[in-house]
Amino acid sequence: MLSLCGGFPFRRTNGARGLTVNYLEMRGITKSFGSVMANNRVDLTVRCGEIHSLLGENGAGKTTLMRILYGMIKPDSGEIYIKGRKVNFRNPQDALRHGIGMVHQHFMLSDTMTVAENITLGSEPRRGFFYDREKAIREVEELSKKYSFRVDPRAKIETLSVGTKQRVEIMKALYRKSDLIILDEPTAVLTTNEVQELFKVLRELRDDGKTIIIITHKLKEIMQISDRVTIMRNGEYICTKDTCSTNPQELAEMMVGRKVNLTVEKSTGIPEDAPVLFELRNAVYRENKTEHLSGVSLKLHAGEILGICGVEGNGQTQLIEVITGIRPLTEGEIVVKGQTVVNCSPRKMVELGIGHIPEDRGTRGLVKELTIRDNIVIGYQKRKAFSRKGILNTKYLNEYSRDVAEKFSIKADSISSPISSLSGGNQQKVIIGRVLSQDPDIIIAAQPTRGVDIGSIEYIHEKLLEMKKAGKAILLISADLDEIRKLSDNIAVIYNGKIMAQGRNTDFDEQQLGLLMTGYRNQEDKHG
Repeated sequence: MLSLCGGFPFRRTNGARGLTVNYLEMRGITKSFGSVMANNRVDLTVRCGEIHSLLGENGAGKTTLMRILYGMIKPDSGEIYIKGRKVNFRNPQDALRHGIGMVHQHFMLSDTMTVAENITLGSEPRRGFFYDREKAIREVEELSKKYSFRVDPRAKIETLSVGTKQRVEIMKALYRKSDLIILDEPTAVLTTNEVQELFKVLRELRDDGKTIIIITHKLKEIMQISDRVTIMRNGEYICTKDTCSTNPQELAEMMVGRKVNLTVEKSTGIPEDAPVLFELRNAVYRENKTEHLSGVSLKLHAGEILGICGVEGNGQTQLIEVITGIRPLTEGEIVVKGQTVVNCSPRKMVELGIGHIPEDRGTRGLVKELTIRDNIVIGYQKRKAFSRKGILNTKYLNEYSRDVAEKFSIKADSISSPISSLSGGNQQKVIIGRVLSQDPDIIIAAQPTRGVDIGSIEYIHEKLLEMKKAGKAILLISADLDEIRKLSDNIAVIYNGKIMAQGRNTDFDEQQLGLLMTGYRNQEDKHG
């Protein structure tokens, strides 16, 4: 059976996993940034009409390699071949002219423009000297219909769901006649149902002869969507496997270079006599006449992990900030260990025993201008152990920071190194170590494993379970459903600032949670 790959004929020998013609070959790609070797003689071969996953930990060199392919970065050495012809990309426009498009992890869309305007931007159809709006709408409608995108070309971007924005980004690449599409962590902010819709689109694109590269660290999704997978580690190529001939355990071990425990053994249930350590009663938060939280009530027991899941932007940030004292409640009550607290500052909430692992380590968790040592104690530096009368106890600070770095496996040359010198996973360990070393009774863990590699995820999960076992109450807010289901004793689903459902972990399956996260609720649903 003959098919086409961007107009190039090739033969399928055994379905999508038996393609014999290469669309892309990257040979000996090397790129360093100062003393850091991002890519060290990396080889990558991608076949026509396949979905190829690029897998590796943070800092493995995946994104650097793809930015080189897309013309964003110039390699120090190495060669790139597209359908057997050597190419040299000076910029993304060169890559686009050779049929390569890239969908970045952070969408590059203008919220105030329509879908059609975003998709055609830079390649606008014209009538004389003027933008032909109606032709743009027709062309986008045809593209949407061809691949079942179900996107309204007249809709403003700001009105769209995250999943729909993802499809708009893919349509931008298709509109520019891209035959190879690079997707950087495409499912990072999608719900389970949106992920399945995206995968359906990707399969249709593959069956139409498009070639797709997905940068990801999600093993479950690799097994579900990819035909082949290439593993990178420490900037080097490790191997390429047919997905059907491997498994998540093998991939994880090749990615990390050691044995990895992919299963989490958590104790079931909560002790019957466990006291309530934290309670939120009918919490309301309004800002600029917009109600971000509407009557939210939650209870956290000692030795419990309560998971909060929902599509981002449905009140999670406001919930976290109300609990930690960053924002004041408009209505309702916060009760900490039996004591009602009113509009307490973040410092006061810390004194009451609340530890906060923030959802965005870059803006809330770390100060990039400071050292690792200073970031380990920031927020706690006024405690007696660290300072007296405003004078820091430097000797103790150094000893304490080195102890935290060792205890929490923070890989660093020195605690005096800048925090920016650490990988994302190690930066997250600094935050985890800072909070957990203070032994809080209540832990607000917001997106604790976002943007970290599988080895760090394994480590962070173990630490949270240690705290649960020690009788701490943990509120886990995560966009990762697998993480919520793996760690939580109980689950609450938040949508549009309201709790859609609460119940035991075992009360929900993945499909139910996905539907609840998008606002769907069966009237006969038993969860209240």
